[in-house]
Amino acid sequence: MTDTATPVTRTPDGQPPKRSYAKLAADESREDYSLRYAPHSFRRWSPSMVAGTALGGIAYLADFAIGASIVFTYGFTSGLASILCAAAIIFLTGIPIARACAKYGLDMDLITRGAGFGYFGSTLTSLIYASFTFIFFALEGSIMAQAMHQAVGLPVETGYLITTLIVIPIVFRGMGALAKVQAWTQPVWLIGLVLPFLVLAFEAPDAWGEFTSFGGTEGAGSGFSWIAFGLGTGVALSLIAQIGEQADYLRFMPAKTEANKRRWNLAVLAAGPGWVVIGAAKQLGGAFLAFVALEAVGKTHALEPIAPQIEALKPWLGSVALPAAALFVIVSQIKINVTNAYSGSLSWSNFFSRITHKHPGRVWYIFLNLAIALTLMEMNMFAALNKLLGFYSNVGIAWIVAVAADLVINKRIGLSPPYIEFKRAYLYAVNPAGFGAMVIASTVSILAFFGLFGRYAEAFSTFIAAGLALVLCPLIAWLTRGKYYLARPNPVNGPHVEAGDVTATHTCAVCETAYELPDIADCPARSGPICSLCCSLDAHCGDACRKGGAAAGPVLMPVPVLRKG
Repeated sequence: MTDTATPVTRTPDGQPPKRSYAKLAADESREDYSLRYAPHSFRRWSPSMVAGTALGGIAYLADFAIGASIVFTYGFTSGLASILCAAAIIFLTGIPIARACAKYGLDMDLITRGAGFGYFGSTLTSLIYASFTFIFFALEGSIMAQAMHQAVGLPVETGYLITTLIVIPIVFRGMGALAKVQAWTQPVWLIGLVLPFLVLAFEAPDAWGEFTSFGGTEGAGSGFSWIAFGLGTGVALSLIAQIGEQADYLRFMPAKTEANKRRWNLAVLAAGPGWVVIGAAKQLGGAFLAFVALEAVGKTHALEPIAPQIEALKPWLGSVALPAAALFVIVSQIKINVTNAYSGSLSWSNFFSRITHKHPGRVWYIFLNLAIALTLMEMNMFAALNKLLGFYSNVGIAWIVAVAADLVINKRIGLSPPYIEFKRAYLYAVNPAGFGAMVIASTVSILAFFGLFGRYAEAFSTFIAAGLALVLCPLIAWLTRGKYYLARPNPVNGPHVEAGDVTATHTCAVCETAYELPDIADCPARSGPICSLCCSLDAHCGDACRKGGAAAGPVLMPVPVLRKG
């Protein structure tokens, strides 16, 4: 929502002028509440619709490339153990995050703020998340460009540009358009996913047995190696931040009620951490297809998902195998890259709104994210896949595990507030519990990743990151007695939000728009309620509410309360 910039001048009554937002920023059908709580009035999709849309976004074929790369480098046995271990870690850390996002209607950035990182502390994680979206956009875009090159001879550099531009009209329109695209393309994707394995089951029934004794292409051997297991797990764990993209959809989950409780729980589990079950299967499946195609196409092309698809389909489809495989790859990559671009726009919005106190609207940050992704594609990041993802996972896992530790441990033992407070008005700039745990864990693990502590520490650097984050987050919260979670009490929002009484609305004293209670703070500087976004964009209040300005007590209660519907 672009802010026209917060002026210094004041109205005749001594108050700062009202804020107005640019057209794109004020249109929530496009903006999708990118910087704030998703109100219940906007969550009009059923649990199954939200889950289906979220799962549609994991159609990507990077899993195929990652799985093939792990098994080719470390052999089947170590590769299988790596993929399964990473999937277990991702699943367990994803459960509390998915449930929190669905319950409170918050995206990953807002959850991180209140789960141990503080208002400015989570700007670093916004960058980490943004980097996840453009790294994987570039990876998926490279796969799509490879498919177009194989199908019609299009130069891959031109393919990079097309894969970038094609998603813009969809992502520009927000959640509604994304839901339609995911639903319409799902049948084509499912057929394309299953068909190659069905063909191989009939045409090459012995291939799986041969695959299980595959020793890789780098001389790793078919036996188990702890070094290979650690390194392979690190690569697979680069996908741990995918829970953030799932959360961007889960925040639109309707309220949990007695009537929909079972469907709600199942939908959140499936669309949240459940994505990794399909993801791990795709990694193994991609490695299997690459193994079968290895002799025919060579190692380089076997790691590109389009070539193994073609080789698997040839026995049944003949000359049609190429266009069929290309269609599957293109559909898959559009499904995931609209999600990457969408989530990237959210993370950049969160980052820049706190740094600049301005917000031109989520849609403008689509172009920033895509420009970075296109640059990575042109630099041929696909060639450095294992090293890049292995490095990234050290930072990503430290962040995600620290958030999960706060939700599972700190909140249950009373070191952290029982609800998620995400508003600037109530948060310290930095909370050392989560932020400190992430910085220490990722720093130590990156040093280990570059070999400072020996070969085994290098291989298990992601385990070091996870272990340190898991221990340090509750330890720092305990040492600080949970002091840095709330800069001041929230006597109105906290109890109501936790109790589920969130349908009351208040009119923001700045932008004069009505918002549901969880999105409102009491603002002494405005002598009235203020919405979370106007609070974030205020550059001249001096954080008075956290410096004694709140002494007069909450100002929300005298404001007339409106009920929706």
